[in-house]
Amino acid sequence: MASSGLAVAATASSAWLCCPNHHIHTSSSRSRKHLLLHGLYGSAPARTRGRRPPVWTAAAATAAAPADTAASARREQVEIARSLNAWVEENMLPLLTPVDSAWQPHDFLPCSAAGGGEALAAFTEGVAELRAGAAGVPDEVLVCLVGNMVTEEALPTYQSMGNRAEGLADGTGVSPLPWARWLRGWTAEENRHGDLLNRYLYLSGRVDMRQVEATVHRLLRNGMEMLAPASPYHGLIYGAFQERATFVSHGHTARLAGQYGDRALAKICGVIAADERRHEAGYTMASARLFELDPDGMARALADVMRGKVTMPGQLMSDGRDGDGEHSLFARFSAVAERAGVYTARDYGDLVEHFVRRWRVAELAAGLSGEGRRAQEYLCGLAPKIRRMEELAHRRAARIEPAMARFSWIFDRPVMLG
Repeated sequence: MASSGLAVAATASSAWLCCPNHHIHTSSSRSRKHLLLHGLYGSAPARTRGRRPPVWTAAAATAAAPADTAASARREQVEIARSLNAWVEENMLPLLTPVDSAWQPHDFLPCSAAGGGEALAAFTEGVAELRAGAAGVPDEVLVCLVGNMVTEEALPTYQSMGNRAEGLADGTGVSPLPWARWLRGWTAEENRHGDLLNRYLYLSGRVDMRQVEATVHRLLRNGMEMLAPASPYHGLIYGAFQERATFVSHGHTARLAGQYGDRALAKICGVIAADERRHEAGYTMASARLFELDPDGMARALADVMRGKVTMPGQLMSDGRDGDGEHSLFARFSAVAERAGVYTARDYGDLVEHFVRRWRVAELAAGLSGEGRRAQEYLCGLAPKIRRMEELAHRRAARIEPAMARFSWIFDRPVMLG
């Protein structure tokens, strides 16, 4: 999940998503650029076999609803999500990799198994090779890598958030229902990401691991301000955005690692990005299915997610030394991610455009209420608006001398911000 990276950390980001989405001592215009454009870090919508399913409409629900229409609509959404359990079994669960054939962090790191002199020599040689590759990675890429890793390590928070969404949650902790099995399977696969990045950074010798570990500790204590309301529609949309943002963030990090000669890190980030892509496919397909069943509810939910304050998974990260607002650790990390090209405002605009197209928002017609049509109009015009804002922010930022900030993660070495 995670990113500046639920990526993203891209900055979600990160998108904002891991990833996934962002600085310090910058102008107000540059601050607005990052605050406005760094939100979160697909194929045609899935069609039913045979006859198209009936479309749920807000008008139909309202006609039979009690006075509290919002509560009634929410209950209807929960029931629609629950009705997809058989669909989840057939379409989402196969995206999860069986444990026996799944990669594990140990596959990409020097073997630490105890043994005779040869085993120790092989481990020592492997660590030396890993450190030689890591030596060429610039500090700004290390900052992005640490930020993404910290976000991935806060996985317990994200599973807790997933269990807030009635209709998708694992009510007992061992529920056999497909939605619950997806949540546990997703968590199990995501758990490897933080483990692998953490061990790589430990062996690399390039970062202050105690400061990094304390940042993870603080993020888990601080938690995450999740979307409101905690509905299944909002949760699945958020999941789709966050997984794609982390895919982008880790993918860009893999590319940069390769450019700087760290083949091990490039492979590590590449395999994590591939996981995020599979997970994105699941959340995206589920959202597409709900767009078929309840286009009005999903259009309004998507507009809510885009209009609301989308809190990235790692937004509350702290190393105990950072300030608030643009001086926060997350804001500075995000600014570095923007400058390094790990997760940018352009990536966020691409995400919005991708999902509006993937879910065929412009083609929605039947079943839309007045509010649904207004949501549709807003969503179809959002990506061009983001691109105009991004272009204006870039022109303003180009007139300002870049600032520097020190990061405790890399022994307080200074890094240039975006």
